[in-house]
Amino acid sequence: MKTLYLECSMGAAGDMLTAAILELFEDNEKQIENLNNLGIEGISFEKVDSFKCGIKGTRMVVKINGEEEKIDEHEHHHEHHHHHHGDHEHHHHHEDHEHTHSHHHHEHGHHVHRSMKDIEEIVRNIKVSEKVKKDIMEVYKHIAEAESVAHNVDVSEIHFHEVGTMDAIADITAVCFLIDELEVEKIIASPINVGSGHVHCAHGILPVPAPATAYILKDVPMYTSEIRGELCTPTGAAILKHFVSKFEEMPKLRVEKIGYGMGKKDFERINCVRAFLGETKDSEEIVYELSCNVDDMSAEEISFAMDRFFEAGAKEVYTVPIGMKKSRPGTLIKVMCREEDKSNLLELIFKHTTTIGIRETQTSRYILDRNIEEIETSLGTIRFKKSYGYGVSRGKFEYDDLSKIARENNLSIFEVKEKIRKK
Repeated sequence: MKTLYLECSMGAAGDMLTAAILELFEDNEKQIENLNNLGIEGISFEKVDSFKCGIKGTRMVVKINGEEEKIDEHEHHHEHHHHHHGDHEHHHHHEDHEHTHSHHHHEHGHHVHRSMKDIEEIVRNIKVSEKVKKDIMEVYKHIAEAESVAHNVDVSEIHFHEVGTMDAIADITAVCFLIDELEVEKIIASPINVGSGHVHCAHGILPVPAPATAYILKDVPMYTSEIRGELCTPTGAAILKHFVSKFEEMPKLRVEKIGYGMGKKDFERINCVRAFLGETKDSEEIVYELSCNVDDMSAEEISFAMDRFFEAGAKEVYTVPIGMKKSRPGTLIKVMCREEDKSNLLELIFKHTTTIGIRETQTSRYILDRNIEEIETSLGTIRFKKSYGYGVSRGKFEYDDLSKIARENNLSIFEVKEKIRKK
């Protein structure tokens, strides 16, 4: 399976991710040309060679109306996302680096803020596929939602400073476009180093990770380090949250290409995101089958027990009719689970069934990789589950969504499927 692995031991920012992925292409100059032909107003992309700790990589330079806006990819985001509650000038610095970001931006002549609707309009006019446009907006929604929670205002009230908006859109568009061009089947990333210390801004001193970044990275493994400063930006976090299916140490990967996306700053460690492109084996996992026989439980009692097993993390629960001693009809109950859920499920099987003994079998389980997309249809949004691996690819709409739409529109499941197909 074609897999992209992103090593985020020095965090992640949009430009670093762009540069790392760009290096995976045979003709990255052609990809730079493609990026510059996407029609993002006022934006141009350049790649420059960068050497850190003796290693050569690529640094991406995004220019807005011919000028490079970013001071540092680890220092470019908090002041760009605002709600209209007060002052329009933010002073922001990381540890020993202090910068002033004014909304006036005299060098560009701008004093403009953009809402999410404005962002959607900009993205609508970018020359990329509908799939890439959807990816861009999903990433941006992660950022807007995080800012909304951090500032305790509705998403509709969040506004983005114009220069910051175009800067983020450039980074997000570049990553979404290049990932689409790469045609990978799976994206995995390491746990994320968020740095350490504090961020100073006009509103006070904030800890690293900053509130927006911390919110985006909920449920994602992250850690601090001895590196002083903010290593993961909201933009980098949102890109990873959208695309990455698993955050874990590198799996068994037959590596074909490696890319180094460099940041501007120099640390005692090499400041980069590393991208590994290669092949992983199709998924295999060890599971446990817990089995028991019962002959004195009603169908309703067995159904209740099965629901409890699923709630406790069982991967599968099923029954088989069997003949027991003295030709008594009975039921074989099988519960499949991971090792970490086994002890709890053993207790639940004894609690919710009448069995006095459980058999355990350890076995390998070969599975297709899965992801779920949300598809917009004339009847509303429906989740679509895609499964792939072992040379096959298939998909189906989620039953719960089909059932809900069928009930709401007084249709049969078959009619709902037919209307979706005709869209």
